[in-house]
Amino acid sequence: MSARHLVADRSGSSAAEFGMVLPLLILLLLGVLDAGRFIWEYNRAEKATAAGARVAIVTDVVAGGLSSTNYVGTVVGGVTLTQGDLIPAAALPTVTCTRTTCTPATGTVDSAAFDRIVERMQFMKPDIAATNVEVQYSGSGLGYAGNPNGMDINPLVTVKLTGLQYSPLILFGFIPFNMPDFRTTLTAEDSAGTESN
Repeated sequence: MSARHLVADRSGSSAAEFGMVLPLLILLLLGVLDAGRFIWEYNRAEKATAAGARVAIVTDVVAGGLSSTNYVGTVVGGVTLTQGDLIPAAALPTVTCTRTTCTPATGTVDSAAFDRIVERMQFMKPDIAATNVEVQYSGSGLGYAGNPNGMDINPLVTVKLTGLQYSPLILFGFIPFNMPDFRTTLTAEDSAGTESN
């Protein structure tokens, strides 16, 4: 074949073009798989947080002092609460609990109650550790001073999931990155017992 015919020959051009596009196609495919995995892990973390919040509102409170606090005689906003008064939200500042401490302190920390919350969350996402979980109690404006049938106050209970990492397979050069924080807030129900549905 002459040099002039060789320059004009186009018989292998499709293979050469495919060879140039193939790495980009593979990168795109793996990127779609990584994005799908991220969405899956994000959804699992959201569902785990919701499940943990459900356990937190129907079982024993982590901040042990909340269950025994009697609000009769407590002064809130210049008003002294009497038996049967509705407890204002300002009566309970936000209490943040980990497995070992509550800030501000509200008596003893019920580590077993905290562990039940984490255990339920691990059903949804096994890589959750106790260090990734916080439980917060804050005033809701619900509950009655001197309630003879349980806790006086019905706080808002927030379960927060922090510090989770996502490790991509291909995107970002395999470098793990932090997922956002997840939180679910529900109003406490009976806040007593060790079982949840």
